[in-house]
Amino acid sequence: MEIVAVPAFSDNYLWLVHDEASGETAVVDPGDAAPVLAEADRRGWRITQVWNTHWHPDHTGGNIAIKEAAGARISGPAAENIAGRDIALKEGDEVRLGSHVGRVIEVPGHTSGHIALIFDDERVAFVGDTLFAMGCGRLFEGTPEQMYRSLQRLAALPEDTRLYCAHEYTLANAQFAAHADPENLAIADRLERTKRLRDEGVITVPTTVAQERETNPFVRATDVGEFARLRKAKDSFRS
Repeated sequence: MEIVAVPAFSDNYLWLVHDEASGETAVVDPGDAAPVLAEADRRGWRITQVWNTHWHPDHTGGNIAIKEAAGARISGPAAENIAGRDIALKEGDEVRLGSHVGRVIEVPGHTSGHIALIFDDERVAFVGDTLFAMGCGRLFEGTPEQMYRSLQRLAALPEDTRLYCAHEYTLANAQFAAHADPENLAIADRLERTKRLRDEGVITVPTTVAQERETNPFVRATDVGEFARLRKAKDSFRS
C-alpha cells in the first residue's frame, strides 16, 4: 500500500492510496478533483475508488468529477448525504483495495455520521477530521460525549498505527497543547519540531497513535468533562 499526500486549498490533504499488485488506486476525501487526477495521471495510476469520511464539501467536492473522469466508485458514510455515493458504509463494513482490507468504524463528533477506515494489517487509519495531529475536529454536529468516545476508539489502536488526517493543523494544535499542558515536555519538544518542519515546508502528518497518546490533550483527557472544557478553550484560543 503506497500512500501519497496531495495538498489542496489552504491546508487540506487528499490521500491517494495505491495497490501496485492490482493496479487499483483510491482517493480519500477529495475536496478538489483536479490535483488528485493530475497526480494520479503523473504516476500512471487510475483512480478506481473514492472513500469519503464525512460530507463536508472540502472532502467531497471532487467526487462527481472524479467519477466522471475515471469511473471510480464512491463509498461514504451511510448516515450522511455524500455526493455521488455508490456504496453506503456503516460500522463493521469493509473497503477493499486489491488484497488490502479496511474496516469501517463510526466516529461521530465532527459530523453526526463521520467514519474512519482502519487497515489493521497495514497499521493505517484514515481518520478524516475526527483526530488531527495534537488536536481534534470541531463539534459541528456531534456532542462532546460522541467525540470523546470516538477519540478513545482511535487511541486504542496499536501504538504504531499511522493516522492519516485531512488537514495541516499541527502547528496551531501544538501551540494550544503547550498552553493547555505546559508541564508536558513531550508536547514542548513536538512543538519545536513542528515549527522547524513548517519553516522548511515539510508536512507533519501522518501522525501515530503513540504520538497522540503522549502529546494530544484531547486524547489525554481523562473524562468527557475535561474534553469538553479543552474543546471549548481551543475554539477561542489565539496563539
